[in-house]
Amino acid sequence: MSDDTPWLTPKQRYAWMQVTGVITQLPAVIDAQLRRDSGLNFFEYSILAGLSDAPQRAMKMATLAQMANGSQSRLSHAVSRLEKAGWVERRTCSEGSRSVEAVLTDAGYEKIVEAAPFQVREVRRMVVDALTEEELEQVSNAMRKILLVASPETVRFLDETFYGSGNVPPE
Repeated sequence: MSDDTPWLTPKQRYAWMQVTGVITQLPAVIDAQLRRDSGLNFFEYSILAGLSDAPQRAMKMATLAQMANGSQSRLSHAVSRLEKAGWVERRTCSEGSRSVEAVLTDAGYEKIVEAAPFQVREVRRMVVDALTEEELEQVSNAMRKILLVASPETVRFLDETFYGSGNVPPE
């Protein structure tokens, strides 16, 4: 290690430790709430929620993996579990391509409708209601900047999903 390493100041270390605390603790709290209230883990919930918002409740597996922030392998295993529960089905894409898409069943839609209020209340309690509107916007802007460095493709996907193709969120 060289002596020219720009070490973090105590203030920077404190901020970094808070970021890592949120990264590790928040998902665990959300996951525990989902398991307790609906028997789903956060990844499974993300899959069902994404499909519930998709046209015809169907989405290509590759797009679904990106939306749920997981690898295609992890998604495949999770979709297999959701298929066994009767909440999701796989089929060849209706567009005529050789791609496979996941489709939310009526039972899966009922499951996400049942789980969503509990999850939204927990997200509100843990994040939205803990901050003012201005603070929430600042956090959103800061997280976007971090994601632009860590995963620009995630930012592009989120921007397109929430703001449409070619649009970006207001700064």
